[in-house]
Amino acid sequence: MEQNEILDKLPKHLMSLVIEQPYNAYTPQDHALWRYVMRQNVEYLSKVAHGSYLDGLKKTGISIERIPHMYGMNRILKEIGWAAVAVDGFIPPAGFMEFQAYNVLVIAADIRPIDQIGYTPAPDIIHEAAGHAPIIADPDYANYLRRFGEIGCKAFQSAGDYKMYEAIRHLSIVKADPYTDKKDIAKANEELLEATQNLGEPSEMALIRNLHWWTVEYGLIGDLKNPKIYGAGLLSSISESYNCLQPKVKKLPYTLDAVNYSFDITEQQPQLFVTPDFETLTRVLEEFADTMALRKGGLDGIQKAIVSKNTATCEYSSGLQVSGTFTEMIEENGLPIYLKTTGPTSLCWCNTELPGHDKGYHSHGFSSPIGRIKNLLVEPEYATDDDLKKVGIALSQKAEFEFESGIKVKGILRNITHKEGRLLLLSFSDCHVRYKDKDLFLPDWGMFDMAVGNKIISAFNGPADPDGFGLEYAVPVEKTHKINHSEKAKHLHKLYQKVRDIRERNCSLAELPHVWDEMKTQHPEDWLCSIEILELLKDKGIEDEFYKEVKDFLIRKKTESPQLAKLIEDGFSMLK
Repeated sequence: MEQNEILDKLPKHLMSLVIEQPYNAYTPQDHALWRYVMRQNVEYLSKVAHGSYLDGLKKTGISIERIPHMYGMNRILKEIGWAAVAVDGFIPPAGFMEFQAYNVLVIAADIRPIDQIGYTPAPDIIHEAAGHAPIIADPDYANYLRRFGEIGCKAFQSAGDYKMYEAIRHLSIVKADPYTDKKDIAKANEELLEATQNLGEPSEMALIRNLHWWTVEYGLIGDLKNPKIYGAGLLSSISESYNCLQPKVKKLPYTLDAVNYSFDITEQQPQLFVTPDFETLTRVLEEFADTMALRKGGLDGIQKAIVSKNTATCEYSSGLQVSGTFTEMIEENGLPIYLKTTGPTSLCWCNTELPGHDKGYHSHGFSSPIGRIKNLLVEPEYATDDDLKKVGIALSQKAEFEFESGIKVKGILRNITHKEGRLLLLSFSDCHVRYKDKDLFLPDWGMFDMAVGNKIISAFNGPADPDGFGLEYAVPVEKTHKINHSEKAKHLHKLYQKVRDIRERNCSLAELPHVWDEMKTQHPEDWLCSIEILELLKDKGIEDEFYKEVKDFLIRKKTESPQLAKLIEDGFSMLK
């Protein structure tokens, strides 16, 4: 992968999801499919897409004629402050959003099969490169996408979310393989339906994913009665970009209420949301962020961290950040007074690990009270050494004090950790921590590093310092299928290449009748190569018996295969 200053900023834990773009694996038919879709896009979307779309195509260096190479895209994307990486299909939602936070587009390297040319539930290079990339040339939209990534990657997930992600990924993989048995696709659909139905109470990630779907993927902009398209799922779907603007699809004003509308990736959408402008997207996003544990913290935030059963961070009002797997909490009168992690835990300040408080030191977990200390006249994080001495807490001396919650601490103070005038940690040896009749920490357990802070002001998914914590996204076990084409398919691809060579090299058309003879006798199911043959003849002003034969073939195919009728008709329209 060719690096640039944007990609150089990516943290190590995201790099495990990046793959080399398998450019040589694209077939001549794949390039023809890309060309067909992009020519349709330029023709149709110039009328119905947001004004920045066509301009963005130019700015992002996306070719109409062939599938773009990531190297070329990155050279141009960096001019607008973005970059792109190739990934293997769907990646974990938190990872996907974190890439956005670093101004990096993730581009699924594969391309849809021809029988899904109009719409596919799988992410592919048409969806990502031709859908997402052009719109980020608009600075207001680019700011929204980056901000969405920053907030979205902090959203708490549930175990059900991950099962649904795996079900979606599996379905997209089997559907993208043209040789998958229909029974396997039906089974994958059933598994996704089951995962969706058993999702339970929607998590923060499930809710913010709804906002992402109705904006970044399927958003409309402008006037409610005559909106324009900006969502990548619409921009990259030549069938849905048409259907979405029809009266049968309900148009709703975009507000925070969109968070309550779930979606089905296997179906075209029954309703869409219209934002008046890109600035409104950011405003609604910030409204949602205000409901998240990221900004609210407290009892609800710790509970979400525990329910997630994953690495999470809880931040004290002192600024101390505790990152680990949260397993227990004590509450009193609706307020959290004690928290606990199990397993490797790190302590951070301003998203940077504190020296000596890494996962190795806190390998068995971490626990600490939350709240005010009795008789301490200031909030604990603002206490000076003199304030602490007044309640019997001094270095190298035995201390015995009680929190207002009733938690009692007894031990010898060995170290005090401050940062920028705030007290973060008090470390005790020979320490005994007790609440009512329950021992929370015993002297023989080692050093008791007590977090200091009146309350938990934030809780979010993932560690505060990902690289310090050693965060790694698990590389998906199930890979996108490497397509092993049949000999018949390989022969078809050679015919596509011959047509492309004639067009691009401005060669004689003498070879075309031979290509056509092989097409109609050995590949009568194909239609796209016939469109390209017809285009070549039309461009040369040849409308003889050969031209008529090819056109009649396509007209018959429209009748014989109704699902191809609009695709062929749209192909005809490009000849004019």
